[in-house]
Amino acid sequence: MKWKEVREIYPNQFVKFEILHSEERNNEQIIDDVAVIGPIKEEDATEELLNSKNNTLIYHTSKDQIVVKIRKAIGLRRTI
Repeated sequence: MKWKEVREIYPNQFVKFEILHSEERNNEQIIDDVAVIGPIKEEDATEELLNSKNNTLIYHTSKDQIVVKIRKAIGLRRTI
């Protein structure tokens, strides 16, 4: 389902979904196709996001586009 459709069905609220398709550009993941799991109450959104795994995400439908900044893992070296 396209994000535009999700926004029409669930206006101005948090939604939990699984990412079906995305593109990576300039250290950002642009998500354009999702499978909606369901709406999330605002008071539960942070906890649900922290417990999200793999391709599951929580996002607010007030946003026009789903954009996630990608952080690269920084390797640390330690000498003994």
